[in-house]
Amino acid sequence: MDDAVMAAARILRAGDGEPLGDPAGVRDRFMIDGGDAGGRFALVQHLFPPRALLAPLHRHHLEDEYSYVLSGRIGGILGEQEVVAEPGDLVFKPRNQWHTMWNASDEPAAVLELISPAGLEQFFRWIDSQTEFPSPEELAEKGAPYRCDVDPERTGALIERHGLRF
Repeated sequence: MDDAVMAAARILRAGDGEPLGDPAGVRDRFMIDGGDAGGRFALVQHLFPPRALLAPLHRHHLEDEYSYVLSGRIGGILGEQEVVAEPGDLVFKPRNQWHTMWNASDEPAAVLELISPAGLEQFFRWIDSQTEFPSPEELAEKGAPYRCDVDPERTGALIERHGLRF
């Protein structure tokens, strides 16, 4: 994308940008879309209620994700490893690696996520626009253009093991 087409400099204030998604689940506050940054990256804030799963266990083949924990305790799967991250921790989720995250506590949590290169944030927007959570088949179909694979079987086991909501 040409620099001339990029968005103008601005400040996104703390109260700006209505979070999207189901109020009972994780909500996404879209802060910088790929179009704002010439496709180089996108920035999304994930707002977790207690015991909420962010996304099914998945992997994408085009993007790396960097999740900085702002508040709460975030559990996660990174490849075959289960981890917990706390405020100030950065979780690196490289492309081609299975991963997901959840709020590991009974208090709200928040994460700031950088996606590079941009594009996958549009898949998040689609999920947030749904009135019911999509079926595994719908997720697979809508995730395909983003080269995003989903593992519903392992996701179900994860939800049961940690008492999560999705």
